[in-house]
Amino acid sequence: MFDVYTTSLLSSGCLQFRNFILLIKIFMGVIDTSSLCSLKCNTNFHQFVVPDRFFFSFEGNKRRVIAMASSMPLDQQVNQGQQGLTGDSFIRQHLRKLSPYQPILPFEVLSIKLGRKPEDIIKIDANENPYGPPPEASNMQHHTPFLIQALGQLKFPYIYPDPESRRLRDALSKDSGLESNHILVGCGADELIDLIMRCVLDPGDKIVDCPPTFTMYEFDAAVNGAHVIKVPRKSDFSLNVELIADAVEREKPKCIFLTSPNNPDGSIINEQDLFKILEMPILVVLDEAYIEFSGLESKMKWVKKHDNLIVLRTFSKRAGLAGLRVGYGAFPLSIIEYLWRAKQPYNVSVAAEVAACAALQNATYLENVKEMLIQERERLFKLLKEIPFLNPYPSYSNFILCEVTSGKNAKKLKNLVIEKVHQSLGGGEKSVFWGRSNSPLHVVIRNKYGLQKDVWDSNVGTGAVEDLAKMGVMIRHYDKKELKGYVRVSVGKPEHTNALMKCLKSLS
Repeated sequence: MFDVYTTSLLSSGCLQFRNFILLIKIFMGVIDTSSLCSLKCNTNFHQFVVPDRFFFSFEGNKRRVIAMASSMPLDQQVNQGQQGLTGDSFIRQHLRKLSPYQPILPFEVLSIKLGRKPEDIIKIDANENPYGPPPEASNMQHHTPFLIQALGQLKFPYIYPDPESRRLRDALSKDSGLESNHILVGCGADELIDLIMRCVLDPGDKIVDCPPTFTMYEFDAAVNGAHVIKVPRKSDFSLNVELIADAVEREKPKCIFLTSPNNPDGSIINEQDLFKILEMPILVVLDEAYIEFSGLESKMKWVKKHDNLIVLRTFSKRAGLAGLRVGYGAFPLSIIEYLWRAKQPYNVSVAAEVAACAALQNATYLENVKEMLIQERERLFKLLKEIPFLNPYPSYSNFILCEVTSGKNAKKLKNLVIEKVHQSLGGGEKSVFWGRSNSPLHVVIRNKYGLQKDVWDSNVGTGAVEDLAKMGVMIRHYDKKELKGYVRVSVGKPEHTNALMKCLKSLS
């Protein structure tokens, strides 16, 4: 009977914890199996009746157990205990209220949503490098794309990548002048931001954030259960160092995240302010994602002198590798040791490392692209100043922030564009397609004769009746209180600027 009892319990798949402990004790001889009461076994194991209560008695040194069977089948007991249990009950409490990060849509998704080729979309909403990585190597006879050739030469793509990214870190050491043992590579700088927080912050710890700035700092802090102390920037978007000092003294935060040039306004942090913050008892994480466009030297080497400084960089902007996700950081040796312990072992793919190394080998191309973007930034700034309802801010980055003035509402600006084209066609049906809640993608307007017009067409406002070639243009709109009434335009190619300006001038 014992064999049937134990076999039935194990076969039922619904063994309760207390009965499991009892069974272990039986096997260990703690309970006298000869005195265990017999239980009738139903051939349906899911209807097996298990003991509900156990009574123990002692006769000298002999232990006896009497099992009282429950009248409720085991599967009903389990189901009764799981009533009201939902999957989200397993999720950490602070994450249940977390708002997801709002990413920018890539070309492939936009192409499907808009029904047009990626080449026909002008995307100046995410500060991406429109020129991309080095297209070809100068020593190649057949002009095979540079990165395609590099990726095609992979010897062992079926083997996990080097967990220490040694080849790329050596190349970055030569590029930056900082020893490779200070450098850590990540799957984009975003991974390193999260890794730093996981290593530094306990749940309930605090960070200092200086909005408006890159919202990933606030997002990752929330994911890691940290509190965010916001110290707003001044009206010119410079740091309020006095308020930062007060917050550090009062709130005792663990770290502060700073971006220079700052996203979304393009301002830089002067060295005097940075020195003052470094003197505070706080870990300073300096994000230099856009440093190449500022004309300033990176502070990567400073980590050898300041034990409370981390500097982050990326290949997304300088090398046009946003899609391959390669970021890196410079760390004091006293900090990087612990990040090595906590990071994922194969966080940078073979393709990403090969692409980044290939880009660094073509320094001339990277420099030329940087200069083209800086020249186009200056041209775009002058043109935006000619738009009566826009107030552009000087920028040291590859984007320009604009305040929408003259009574116009930044959020409604896209609607004004729609109406302008709608009127030029004499009314008709309007079809609007959105990719993000705050970013217009594509508007098609058809008049009563079936003639079609695209909102961002180069001839907007002319009243033309022919079916024109479509051209989608996207810029970034902000609706948070620090930037309510602002839009941000990424610097693109000259033809991108031309298409944008024709549309904006039609609204003047």
